[in-house]
Amino acid sequence: MRLKLLFLVLLFPFFYAEAQLSPFDYNGYVKYLFSNSKYPNTSERYTDHLLHARLNTRWYPTSSLTGALELRFRAYYGETVENTPNFLDMIKTKFDFADLGKAIWNEKSSVGYLEIDRLWFDWAKNDFEATLGRQRIAWGTCWVWNPTDIFNPLNVLDFDYEERPATDAIRLQYYTGAVTKVELDYKPAKKPEDQILAGLWSINHWNYDFNFIAGMRFKRWLAGFSWAGDILDAGFRGEILMSQAPDQQIVNSVYQQYNESSLSSFDEPLVTVSLSGDYTFPNTFYIHTEVLYNNNGKTSNTFLFSQEALNLGMLSAARWSIYQEFSYDITPLIRGSFFGIFNPNDGSYAIVPSITYSVLTNLDFLAISQIFDGNPLTEFGEYGTSFFFRLKYSF
Repeated sequence: MRLKLLFLVLLFPFFYAEAQLSPFDYNGYVKYLFSNSKYPNTSERYTDHLLHARLNTRWYPTSSLTGALELRFRAYYGETVENTPNFLDMIKTKFDFADLGKAIWNEKSSVGYLEIDRLWFDWAKNDFEATLGRQRIAWGTCWVWNPTDIFNPLNVLDFDYEERPATDAIRLQYYTGAVTKVELDYKPAKKPEDQILAGLWSINHWNYDFNFIAGMRFKRWLAGFSWAGDILDAGFRGEILMSQAPDQQIVNSVYQQYNESSLSSFDEPLVTVSLSGDYTFPNTFYIHTEVLYNNNGKTSNTFLFSQEALNLGMLSAARWSIYQEFSYDITPLIRGSFFGIFNPNDGSYAIVPSITYSVLTNLDFLAISQIFDGNPLTEFGEYGTSFFFRLKYSF
């Protein structure tokens, strides 16, 4: 596998040389991210540095066939690396079959990691399209929480990975109209419980996009519905996902210690609902509100259930979550933004203010903070605060 990765990387100079003569295209960026973080139960702040480079390539051998190869390289240095056991394993993206990542170095306070996070071929003929390989399958319509995005759910707090994670899958799409289609996707896995097979039917009526999904995930049936449109020029989106209740309850001594039962002890089908609305005023002031509801979500000690929620495919272990965002163009080159996520049951919250500045045509500056607060074991009470500064050059 290391030889395969090296071979793919060595091909890039050849691709560049042929870019003027062959149907080949590329783009990417280089970013530097400075961070300073204070975690709960620690007396000092951790300072870290991240160099993040990405190269996206496209190959068009015929009018019907497209190939993609996208790499990203991350070099971490700092106190979080030094004080986090197995830091390298934390930054790896887990895939079932092809491990296309390589640790370039792994030292006490520094780690360098290169990975291929997109590698796919797409064949399109008339109204049919088939995509095979490592790709992003985005089904959700909301912008913060996407319960129907069962292959690649979003994480709004992961601001430095714009492309979002991908999945190894087979995707078949048949377009029944300009904005309507039928789709079938399959994600294979070594373990049957990790496989996903689902279909989507997308239609458009009354200037709204409607999506109906059904399938199997974690050996449990699921069905969902989503929409996207507007009311009086304000965006209005929503998603509903219902899935079979887990057939095995997790027994955890920590849960019992706090007199809590597991998320999987819910006997009825699991239901997740997200509603989203946004509006941009003529003066560029932007407002966005979103709500997430889990019928089996927890109202206390939410932090204890974070990993179990992830294993169940839940976007949050909380019963209710509320998102609120405000943004405004201070000048044509400077934009300020502020959003918060609030758990109304346990009172914990995350506040994320940011400001972006277009320094040059291809050079952007970002200053952003992530401030978490709450009592111990609440949803956001265990994360502390972090401040980031980032420079990004795109090509």
